[in-house]
Amino acid sequence: MGELMMGLYVFVLATLAGREVITKVPPTLHTPLMSGANAISGIAIVGALVVTGRAEGTAQTVIGVVAIAMAMVNVVGGFMVTDRMLAMFRKR
Repeated sequence: MGELMMGLYVFVLATLAGREVITKVPPTLHTPLMSGANAISGIAIVGALVVTGRAEGTAQTVIGVVAIAMAMVNVVGGFMVTDRMLAMFRKR
């Protein structure tokens, strides 16, 4: 139970810190930061694949698959947003 509480505590703190950081980002830095976030999400996908591959139960497998799906949505969405923002700077 202590390990679960510690994990929940870290999750809540990371969520609050992430929200604080994201709201302070000016629009001119959005595209470079989105590219960096895509790279980090790619690492999260690899980690989720490794953890899911070593899952010992159904619940762990389901949580791992959900983690993979969420990270993939984040990466694909991030690349779509980055592509749209970069298209604004292309010559017509």
